[in-house]
Formats: sequence, structure tokens, C-alpha cells
Amino acid sequence: MFSNYKPTWMVEAIYQITPAQLENLGIKAVLTDLDNTLIAWNNPDGTEELLTWILEMKNAGIPVVVVSNNNSKRVARAIEKFDLLYVARAMKPLARGINIAKKQLDLADDEIVMVGDQIMTDIRGANRAGIRSILVKPIIATDSWKTQFNRFWEKRIMAYLLAKYPDMGWRGGIE
Repeated sequence: MFSNYKPTWMVEAIYQITPAQLENLGIKAVLTDLDNTLIAWNNPDGTEELLTWILEMKNAGIPVVVVSNNNSKRVARAIEKFDLLYVARAMKPLARGINIAKKQLDLADDEIVMVGDQIMTDIRGANRAGIRSILVKPIIATDSWKTQFNRFWEKRIMAYLLAKYPDMGWRGGIE
């Protein structure tokens, strides 16, 4: 049952994912969670590193779409300066929001990847939607109250996954 939460890859941060890596894997678009994946949940300004990463993706012709469980007002305000498409109230771990983004992109499932910091929402949602996934470490160690409950269970699920899949681990990029 916990294998439904297994990410395809695990990298330290979204910034370690390069256009060349994606292209080598046939990935043409990135879906990404917002809080603690792109930006710290309590600081919507982002970083220069994030702006550089988004620009690299745009220059490579790789669309980045935010798929967030937050409401539209929160997501729009957080990403307005990044000029990204988004799906709010995605209802992850259900596939609803990911499927909406997939339809907007009009790409095959194997051409899309979901990036997120939570296995219980982002990774499980990607698996339900039939796309590959990348688990990243949260940008900051704290979470909003809504996420703290999930983190408790994620530790147990991650321990199971690491025991069952010994080749699973944090890497410097995807291959």
C-alpha cells in the first residue's frame, strides 16, 4: 500500500532539476507544488535562485505550472511575479488538480513530472494521475498547521519506503 507514495526521484531542491535532465528523460513540462517546494510557506517572495530556475525553464521551452491545494487568491498572489500558470484547490492527493493541469498542457503522461515536498499529497497525487514525480526536501523546516499532521505520517511512510526500496535516496539531480 505504501508503494503508492513512492516518488520516481528524490532531489534536495527543485533548483537541482535542470532543463537538460528533463529533456534527456523526455519531460516537456513541470507541475510543482507551491509551499515549501517553490517558496517558503511563510514567505511568498521567493528567492533569486527560484527566479533563475524559472527563467532557465522558460528559456528551454519547459512550462512550469503550480498545482496547489491553496485557494486561488493565495496562489495568484504568491506567483504573480513569476508569471506562471496555476491550478488552485487541487485537492491533492486526489488527481483532480494534476489532471486539470495535464489537460491545459495537452501532453502525454510520460512528458509531465510533478515536483513536491510532501509524499502524502504531491507524490501520491502524481501516482494517482499516472505521471512521474520528484520529491524535494521542504525549503524550510517548519510547516503551516495544516501540513504538520501529514509530516507525522510521512516519516513512517518514508521509513517503510526506504527499507523496501534500498536504491531510493536523495540525489543531486534526476537521471
